[in-house]
Amino acid sequence: MAESRVLALIVAHPDDDAYGLAGTVALHEHDPGFRFVLVHATDGGAGTIDPSYPPTNEPLGLIRRREMEAAWTAHGRPPDRHEWLDYDDGGVAQVPFGELVERIEGILAQERPDVVATFGPDEITGHPDHIAVGAATDAAFTGLRADGGPGLRRLLHGAMRRSTWERWNRGRTSRGLSPWDERRMYDLRPVPDEWIGVEVDVGAVAHRIVAGLMEHRTQRFMVSPGVSPDAEEDAGWARSVSVEPLVMAWPPRQPGAPVLGDVFEGLD
Repeated sequence: MAESRVLALIVAHPDDDAYGLAGTVALHEHDPGFRFVLVHATDGGAGTIDPSYPPTNEPLGLIRRREMEAAWTAHGRPPDRHEWLDYDDGGVAQVPFGELVERIEGILAQERPDVVATFGPDEITGHPDHIAVGAATDAAFTGLRADGGPGLRRLLHGAMRRSTWERWNRGRTSRGLSPWDERRMYDLRPVPDEWIGVEVDVGAVAHRIVAGLMEHRTQRFMVSPGVSPDAEEDAGWARSVSVEPLVMAWPPRQPGAPVLGDVFEGLD
């Protein structure tokens, strides 16, 4: 019987998911026993719309739900299970923490994924929704792992290496753009390079990641990490998403341990 490989990604908004693991999902799409579970806490209905997006009378949240579906079709491997928790955009941090943990724990208890990925305490941009989702997922993972049941063998946090952050910031400055400030809300926040426990080379499928990101049309001005999404910049954008770095939140990574090249490495 094939070894199961169940991956669950718990995020806040549409497009959060594309940056973290879309490449990893593409690399494993044909693995026997592979299953991908995706959870969004909110549909991002309170966000800002790209100025180039045509005028619309539809609620932004409804548009972003469609964009999310189109994005995973473009990525080429839609989730096997997708859940919207239907919280208000910008209000996830106000949800009682126990309720948020219980909602996430219920899905994880049904799926018993081998690997769970979410936001870490740094949570990449300082967004309160991200912080709340990451903390609740960590608590749900820890609670379920204690029951001795199957799955829940690895907990990962999406991250950006400080060395990458510094290199991209130099590039922004050279193009006359304002550098990111890690103390400022919504600017990217790095973690020390030595915290990275998994780094997946997804260069072979980077074009699929970019194709998916391009479907988030209302967020076009936000989804490109310092690289223009114009057609002539596609190669540069693909390079910028060609690795997926993650912090190993569980089990604790030993100092000096080798960086793994895949989210499932060592679990077989």
